[in-house]
Amino acid sequence: MTHRIRAARWVEKDHVAAVIAEALQPTPIAAWLVPNEEQRGRVLTDVAGIWVEHAMFYGDVHVTTDLAAATVCFHRYRPLPPPASYTTRLATAAGPHADRFLALDDIIASRQPTDAHYHLAYLAVHPTHQRAGRGRALMAHLRSRLDHIELPSWTVTLPAGEHLLAQFGYETDQPIVGPTDGVNMQPMSRSRHQRTETVTALRPAGSRQNSQV
Repeated sequence: MTHRIRAARWVEKDHVAAVIAEALQPTPIAAWLVPNEEQRGRVLTDVAGIWVEHAMFYGDVHVTTDLAAATVCFHRYRPLPPPASYTTRLATAAGPHADRFLALDDIIASRQPTDAHYHLAYLAVHPTHQRAGRGRALMAHLRSRLDHIELPSWTVTLPAGEHLLAQFGYETDQPIVGPTDGVNMQPMSRSRHQRTETVTALRPAGSRQNSQV
């Protein structure tokens, strides 16, 4: 099946945030960020919503036409400002868990390249639609854009995302020491001159401004 990709619309930003949250929920990083399982989905959705909105101003958000998968990217040609009123909005979204999100932001930001790059913050596929080629289609679309602009790319992924990213030219850097045992995060980068062939698929990836799928 061929999955078509398009830019997300402003009215779809909350839906994209919900897809990211659903993909993140079963992961160790999500359990650490929001230990309360009943609150986890809402908090992850609200926090992801801050970054999806920010990417619509300072990057791009692309989705499959069925809205079951998305990429959220930032164009880091220069240092970017944080989301408007970020600390206040994060406190509202995450409540008592806000400090953990800020700690994760700081950990990932400490590894963020300082040179101009294209930042893949999220690659997320809704759990009920995984392993059907949507992640691969989004990465193929992203690859074509990266090859056109000849800009290096950087991301932080959870272990499940490494294989797919490697197929599209991303190489692993030194792992990030997680904020707690069992939380593993892998920075990966793609050079501006990388050319790769698409192979098999799937699963979420991510970064700071963020945590990932």
